Amino acid sequence: MLASLKPYPHMKDSGIEWLGEVPAHWSVLPNRSIFEEVKESGRPKEQMLSVTILNGVIRQDDLLRESSSKDQSRIDKSAYKLVQQGDIAYNKMRAWQGAIGVSRHRGIVSPAYIVHRLLNGSATCSEYFHYLFKTPAFANEAERCSYGITSDMWSLRSEDFKIICLCVPPFAEQSAIARLLDRATSRIDRCIHAKEKLIALLEEQKQALVNDAVTGRIDVRTGKRYPAYKLSGVEWLGDVPAHWEVRRLKSLMANVVDQKHSGAGEVAFLALEHVESWTGKLQHSERVFAPDGQSKEFQAGDILFGKLRPYLAKVTRPEEAGRCVGEFLVLRSRHENYQGAYAEHFLRSKLVIDTINSSTYGARMPRAEWTFIGNLRVVCPPLPEQTAIACFLDEATANANRAIARAKREIELLREYRTCLIADIVTGKLDVREAANELPELDSGPDDGDAEQFGPNQGHNHSKPACGRRHRK
Repeated sequence: MLASLKPYPHMKDSGIEWLGEVPAHWSVLPNRSIFEEVKESGRPKEQMLSVTILNGVIRQDDLLRESSSKDQSRIDKSAYKLVQQGDIAYNKMRAWQGAIGVSRHRGIVSPAYIVHRLLNGSATCSEYFHYLFKTPAFANEAERCSYGITSDMWSLRSEDFKIICLCVPPFAEQSAIARLLDRATSRIDRCIHAKEKLIALLEEQKQALVNDAVTGRIDVRTGKRYPAYKLSGVEWLGDVPAHWEVRRLKSLMANVVDQKHSGAGEVAFLALEHVESWTGKLQHSERVFAPDGQSKEFQAGDILFGKLRPYLAKVTRPEEAGRCVGEFLVLRSRHENYQGAYAEHFLRSKLVIDTINSSTYGARMPRAEWTFIGNLRVVCPPLPEQTAIACFLDEATANANRAIARAKREIELLREYRTCLIADIVTGKLDVREAANELPELDSGPDDGDAEQFGPNQGHNHSKPACGRRHRK
């Protein structure tokens, strides 16, 4: 259905830069001709609403369940504004980032938000404008009309919102556009959700495989359990193969604390952001001058363990020497009977990461310390088995990581497609009238095969629109 959409036969210049050409029979009107600002006070017991970049207007209870935002249920709400279903609400300081939308709920918002309502008697469909306001092009226009000294203080005032011009199709066409986009975006979102579930399953399977391999719950050479086990004496390790040693980590690996002053020349320099969580993949491979101050020197084959927020599993083993920030522990094998390749997988396993994370201190910036990590009792398999485990996990995790990366790329493309589809339809680049007429009156939702029509080369993007840093003169 979507593939059959064609351009409108007759177009005209809207006279508005961000809109470009629009269908000849569409109107172009300023917001003041469509909306009026409302400042009606809400009752304190009304449910609280928030406006997010991702989803527009949502219940604050839903936001609190999915984020670390503070509960505002006990603050003074006497100045809060009432929002009714169909009202437009936006965050004055984040509208240019996409924090705007039509509310499907009745509730109240803080004075930081501005509320607009469709003018009485106007033949308009609020859902159409919701999609229009969520386009990157509108975000650019909202940015241009915002004022402020710095980007984090820009504000879209009500009087400036009112002068922004919109393309306005006939009412029947607005309804058709909203109806078709509801169905299309629902299918795309369903496909994205399925891929997100696949990623979660692959991550879970990968972590379980690593845990089982590095702790001896399976013999990677046979795919079966070892013939005999013994008590490790460590609760989180459980039983281990009878012929494996259990030793303190500090007896197997040294914590290298020598620091060097940077500025001695170009070296490979690593910070926490250069290491991908749970894979150890380096996101930064350039040779650069280390920044001013102290940095740690590491050798090829050393293991770098991120002690800041250890739950992020920033663990890697660089193939060349260099320097790193002090937030890494630089761990070096003490003798040839403990292999770095095996140790890397062991220290990045969820079992070990969870154990180390339980020892952290600091609420906002939790850190782990070598005192705890070094005293962990860990397993030390015979060297040939360490080699076998490392080779097995190198291949198995690489395959899983490729599948995960492929699914993430497909999600990214689906999000891009979703954004482009909405923008092209709400600004009149594609004619949906015939397609909308073919939709059933009651959409029961996509069947099992619906998501398949959106292939890996299509997508949308829920993230912040790519806005230029323009300031209205």
